Amino acid sequence: MPIDALVLATRNEGKLRELARILGRQISLAGLDAFPGAPDVPETGATFEANALLKARAIAAYTKLPTVADDSGLCADALNGMPGVLSARWAGQHGDDQANLDLLLAQIADVPDARLGARFVCAAALVVPANGMPREWVVTGQVEGRLIRAPRGTGGFGYDPIFQADGFGVTTAEMTPDAKDAISHRGRAFRALVPFITGRLT
Repeated sequence: MPIDALVLATRNEGKLRELARILGRQISLAGLDAFPGAPDVPETGATFEANALLKARAIAAYTKLPTVADDSGLCADALNGMPGVLSARWAGQHGDDQANLDLLLAQIADVPDARLGARFVCAAALVVPANGMPREWVVTGQVEGRLIRAPRGTGGFGYDPIFQADGFGVTTAEMTPDAKDAISHRGRAFRALVPFITGRLT
């Protein structure tokens, strides 16, 4: 059965706008700011998928509405896939983009160029409350690329200034929002959820 109202478990307006663009106008979409008292859910899972499900389950239980949540990060080959789920708090404090970026650059300073492969990964979970067991779906999206040694660009956030997607000569921080949406890990994950949200898959 198609969903006509959906919660995105975030207070990030950029994520809300991105999912709204992907869904179009047929679905009413709200973020956590529309639900005062909604819990902040700790990302204690060992994987992106686990963290996305933790958040989606908690917010669906709180709002009683179908909920989408995502977790994402950068996985660097030279660091054995880290920062991974620790991307937002790699330097110790959650959400300090500059400190995280500086630490990562220091860690790859002596890494040969051939080992600077990396990817952005996003897991997106949809949880639909039910009288019995909630229905749940999890999908992933990723974009392959490589790290560069000095930040370029002022768009995006996080590690965007040092990530160059395969096939592009610019970092994701140098892309327009629309160009980045078209290839981004989060855009790919959100688009993969659309058939479940609209009821075309069950």
